[in-house]
Amino acid sequence: MESETQVVPTVTEREQWMVENDVFHVYNLFANAPRNVKPQLLKLRREKHLEYLNGGLRYLGPSFCVLDANRPWLCYWILHSLALLGNPLDAELESKTIDFLGRCQDQEGGYGGGPGQASKISKLYTFLLRMKHPSGGFRMHDGGEIDVRACYTAISVASILNILDDELVHSVGNYILSCQTYEGGIAGEPSSEAHGGYTFCGLATMILINEVNRLDLTRLIDWLVFRQGRECGFQGRTNKLVDGCYSFWQGGSFALLRRVGSLIDAQLVMPDAGEHCKVSGTPEQGEILEGTSSQVDKTSQFRQGGLNAACRVNYNDIGHSFITTSPLLEPLFNSSALQQYILLCSQVQEGGLRDKPGKSRDYYHTCYCLSGLSVCQYYQSEDDEAPPSRSAVLGPYSNQLEPVHPLFNVVLKQYYEAHEFFRRH
Repeated sequence: MESETQVVPTVTEREQWMVENDVFHVYNLFANAPRNVKPQLLKLRREKHLEYLNGGLRYLGPSFCVLDANRPWLCYWILHSLALLGNPLDAELESKTIDFLGRCQDQEGGYGGGPGQASKISKLYTFLLRMKHPSGGFRMHDGGEIDVRACYTAISVASILNILDDELVHSVGNYILSCQTYEGGIAGEPSSEAHGGYTFCGLATMILINEVNRLDLTRLIDWLVFRQGRECGFQGRTNKLVDGCYSFWQGGSFALLRRVGSLIDAQLVMPDAGEHCKVSGTPEQGEILEGTSSQVDKTSQFRQGGLNAACRVNYNDIGHSFITTSPLLEPLFNSSALQQYILLCSQVQEGGLRDKPGKSRDYYHTCYCLSGLSVCQYYQSEDDEAPPSRSAVLGPYSNQLEPVHPLFNVVLKQYYEAHEFFRRH
């Protein structure tokens, strides 16, 4: 008699079942709560989050010593979260933060993880150029890794500072294109696994350098839509667990794709459209895109049509013009479900947000969960500066956050201020 084969669950399967059990337990509690209690359960604990964030900006305990090389990141995570909540920083704390960041700047350009630490890509043009690699990618710091994250950091910062030019852009698109995987997502480096954070970074960079049409956008969408799982949140990679931070990294990619809808339509009609229209060089080499390429017209506005051959691309205006482009693509993810995951599973009642139930709160997840919540609220809006519709905000309307610029994840009004300042200086 043949013995029955015993099926042994993999570690991945067991971990997935445990997470689903935790998440569905939360959802069952919500489903069985009295009707008058449910709005309170979906309420964004604004005051508690502000208390947690302001406390972290003033003092971090000894356990944070492991993040000593990430102190400017901590400033961003906290300050951006405060901005999303519409909370102005008091003058004293603002002054101290500026002073601290000033001490993180290296004399040769760029910022380190703290005073006296090695510079990483951040500010000065000469430093950015020095970090550029012959492959088209960028290094994160002297002798550091070359990846899509570094490309996005360099290109996005240069764009905001109004210093993005042909020399910085040269071959960046080739490098990012080499990182798009067979799945459709974008990896951190060639021959690696598609990842939500790198996909956002790669997609945003390709938009900022005006080469987004070179990506296989239809395959990218195929990969993205399957990252929202039964838990209602997003996973970062295939067969990985849900994580609240991907509310922005994956949700933000959808916000970008909504504004390049005509390019996606063109690739659906002609699957090789992107390849036929790709740029092999920079604008100064006389290469122009025709037909379905995303372009900048004579006033440097982001367009989804063609380009007059006499026009040169002003890279520094693409980010500004992109936000004024009307979204053409229908919603591709369930924003209400994602808001449910953020508010019920990622939100900590005492303040702050987390990866998933059972995890601890931290400033990184607070930043990107709130960023993802903002993306959800404004995702279907025709005008990002107008308040979202009541139906777009899950829970009380007081949950409304400030809108972000989808390319930079900076609160929109602060982006406009920065853009105008660096345009004049």
